[in-house]
Amino acid sequence: MISRRTLLKSAAFLALASKASPLAVASAATPPASSQRFDFAWLKGQARWRAQNPYRPVRNVLPNVLAELDWDRYQSIRFRPERGLWGGSSVGFQVRFFHLGRRFNTSVQIYQVVNAQARPIRYDPAMFDLRESGVNPRLLRRDLGFGGFRVHFHTDWDNDIVAFLGASYFRAVGREKQYGLSARGLAIDTGLDRPEEFPIFEAFWLERPEGATSRLTVYALMDSPSIAGAYRFDITPGATLTMDVDAALYPRLEIERLGIAPLTSMFLCGENDHRVANDWRPEIHDSDGLAIWTGAGERIWRPLLNPAGLRVNCYVDEDPRGFGLLQRDRDFDHYQDDGAYYNRRPSAWVEPKASGNRRWGKGAVHLVEIPTADEMADNVVAFWSPPDKPQPGQELLVTYRIYWDGRAPFEPPLGQVVATRNGVGGTVGQKRRYFSWRFTIDFVGGQLAALAKSAKVEAVVTASRGAIELALAQPQVEIQGYRALFDLRPIDDSVEPIDLRLYLRLGHEALTETWLYQWTPPPAAERRRWLTLAPADRGSSPF
Repeated sequence: MISRRTLLKSAAFLALASKASPLAVASAATPPASSQRFDFAWLKGQARWRAQNPYRPVRNVLPNVLAELDWDRYQSIRFRPERGLWGGSSVGFQVRFFHLGRRFNTSVQIYQVVNAQARPIRYDPAMFDLRESGVNPRLLRRDLGFGGFRVHFHTDWDNDIVAFLGASYFRAVGREKQYGLSARGLAIDTGLDRPEEFPIFEAFWLERPEGATSRLTVYALMDSPSIAGAYRFDITPGATLTMDVDAALYPRLEIERLGIAPLTSMFLCGENDHRVANDWRPEIHDSDGLAIWTGAGERIWRPLLNPAGLRVNCYVDEDPRGFGLLQRDRDFDHYQDDGAYYNRRPSAWVEPKASGNRRWGKGAVHLVEIPTADEMADNVVAFWSPPDKPQPGQELLVTYRIYWDGRAPFEPPLGQVVATRNGVGGTVGQKRRYFSWRFTIDFVGGQLAALAKSAKVEAVVTASRGAIELALAQPQVEIQGYRALFDLRPIDDSVEPIDLRLYLRLGHEALTETWLYQWTPPPAAERRRWLTLAPADRGSSPF
């Protein structure tokens, strides 16, 4: 079941899309009454044809009775399960639909494909229980269309596993059956100094599964002022749900920043970032870090932040093996939220696939972090972006797989970061002579638990600016891992971010993934205030 929070977050994105472009409320044309031949090649042709012509959105005008719904009344609209697509048949999937209303005002046309023939699925108010919403079904047009759809699997008809709702957004669950972060079909000009463009899935084709198959294929036609595209999603449920995505993209205009396989999440506060920490819950986030497996084989972990201003980081690579937004921290005690259950939120991992003989090549994983004061607003986006700007007339073919589960697949035999903490630096019990900031990073896994106490494990730390002090690595019996500690002393009064990099090694062997971080030094006046604090007496510990 899609939660209230998920609906509100989706609606927030639709509102943002509407502000970004007056054309963002386009809808597909009314579907034809009869069936027609359908396959992915035909859909690619439709997308290519659209890109060769001016963008012509059809503005959607909702009846006032739907447009004026508040969130509680909108959420009270229930789809009748007995009206679900393939309900009562031997097919192992059912599809149930979202109603239009409030900010979900883009009419989506949906078709069923059987034996390569596509037939439209007609909207009928009787599909929905509208009684609690106060909406009179007799006031609703029969060509209204749908807001989106969700997918159910035969192992649990009561809980959906995938949902497509709003612009080109979609999400899925893992083994804990909890929604969290979202994916998108495409990101355009995200993180630039102007509003980004939000492409829209205007129509979907749902291919009826044959026999006892456990895979569902969904096709989508995407359009926007800058680009059109054809998508195929092969969805395989399981403890780790996978989506194989094939996309054919046809630019209508030159695009400055094209975001492929974008993931969208929320980070309000966590153990590493207390800038917005006025809530009784210790941590509030759907994801706590960006993980990257580079083409050269390096494993990277970048904890997420809720910055004071827009922050964009680019991690240059060639033929990446994968990237994802993960929720590594699965401990309920760290969140204390028995409603949202952030400890159960899924992670999403993108595995690039070759399209023919073409791999993803050169480019960069972009991480966009946007300041937010509210957990209802997703403020983190990660995507792959090629170095060359897409040009009109091109065909861009992209293939990848998304894994949805609590952890990422293909975890390496290396220690992984499980916690990042920071605070004022200096030596405990001694008066601070200058300002510094302490970082502690906990690692578990790999060989760490098996190392001898006498092992000379080294914390390898570098900074783009400032001086590294008091760096060491020490075993942590309580977590069967290691803790790295160091102080960073700024060498100037600049408040520009400082990039940090750290990993543990034994001799010449790397024991852990690489921890990356971006820290913003406080202004000079705040640093002086820290120096006035009395040192705590904590015995003879050097820290």
